[in-house]
Amino acid sequence: MYRVTREIHFCYGHRLLHYDGKCKNLHGHNGKAVITLEADKLDYLGMVVDFGRLKETVGKWIDKNLDHRMILHRDDPVLPYLLGQGEPIHVVDTNPTAENIAKLIYDHARSEGFPVTEVTLWETESCFATYTG
Repeated sequence: MYRVTREIHFCYGHRLLHYDGKCKNLHGHNGKAVITLEADKLDYLGMVVDFGRLKETVGKWIDKNLDHRMILHRDDPVLPYLLGQGEPIHVVDTNPTAENIAKLIYDHARSEGFPVTEVTLWETESCFATYTG
């Protein structure tokens, strides 16, 4: 089995609903998505996937949809105000935890046809969550 990994750095904000701690407030992170792909054989170039293709596809999606955006649950009461102010928002159906953001990236990479096996989202230098399919 061959495995390759690409890191994609981005900044995002969020807050957690129904949470009794600091993360109930709007705040931001310098995040890092670590995307791992696997294959039991290599392509004709000797690769699992070209790192550049992964960056061009998934990295571009992260840049367009998550980077420098607030990631908020669709029921967040602050959402209408921020949208009315023209703030960049990415709306999700789940609480925007590190776990759920990792799954969001995983699902997108999988939908693009990448043989992704896991995505780890580093929320801080010492905290991360991993989603495996």
